[in-house]
Amino acid sequence: MRPLIHPATLLLLAATLGGCAGVSNMTFTDDAGTGNQPFPTNYRSELLAFFRTYLTDPVGVRDAMMADPLQRSIGGRQRYVSCLRFNARKSDGSYIGIRDRVVVYVDARLDRIMEEPGDTCAGVNYQPFPELEKLTR
Repeated sequence: MRPLIHPATLLLLAATLGGCAGVSNMTFTDDAGTGNQPFPTNYRSELLAFFRTYLTDPVGVRDAMMADPLQRSIGGRQRYVSCLRFNARKSDGSYIGIRDRVVVYVDARLDRIMEEPGDTCAGVNYQPFPELEKLTR
C-alpha cells in the first residue's frame, strides 16, 4: 500500500509551515508591548461610537467622567488606557449606579473595555465627559 503523501512532500510542508509560524512570532515579538504606543488622538469619538452600541440605553447617562489616555502596563504590554466613570440606565429605565471602566487602546485605536480596573486607574485625574451624557440613539 502506497502512502497518500510522499515523505519528502511532508518534510517540505512542515518546513513551509514552520517558516510561517516564525513570521507570526516575529510580528508578536515586534509588538512586545515594551515600546511606546501611538497616542489615540480620536479616543473621544471612538469611545462615544462604541458606547452607542455598548450601553443598553445610551440616553441619559449621568456622572460621566474620564481621564485622558496615559500609558500603563496591561497584561505585560505597554498600552494607552483611559479611565472612565459613569452611571448608565438599565433596560427598565433605572440607573445601575456608578461604574468604573478601563478603555484600552492598541495602535491608537480602541481595542477593548475592561470592567475591572483594579489599580490601573489609581491616581488618575478625572475630568467631566459631557459628550457621554449627551448621547442619543
